Amino acid sequence: MQFQTESSSSSSWGYYLSAAVRRSTMMMSMEDPMEKVGRLAAESAVVIFSVSSCCMCHAVKRLFCGMGVNPTVYELDQDPRGTELERALMMLVGNYTSAAVPVVFIGGKLIGSMDRVMASHINGTLVPLLKEAGALWL
Repeated sequence: MQFQTESSSSSSWGYYLSAAVRRSTMMMSMEDPMEKVGRLAAESAVVIFSVSSCCMCHAVKRLFCGMGVNPTVYELDQDPRGTELERALMMLVGNYTSAAVPVVFIGGKLIGSMDRVMASHINGTLVPLLKEAGALWL
């Protein structure tokens, strides 16, 4: 798809579409980190905020994949605003002393970090949460 440049005729739809795309991109980049976390968490049944080199993140991703769940994973170290998102996650989880990741959302609801996910798995409440969110059908 090609958009016309701003020097094109002002009656052209391409000019307006191009400007709208630029505005939308600029607004998303200016989005509050807490709002962005909430928006991303609500987009999929299971969302994991992770850092690609973190062993705990790897373990939680393997847990869900081993259960037959296909989580949406956001690698914060690969996001230009990852540090800001990680700070927002630290505030949400209430963890101000150590790494904030992994952080798991199921059905748009904050479950928490690895310890909360594992506790839910051990006490049998994780599978019902996954079924309710539509991430697990068995």
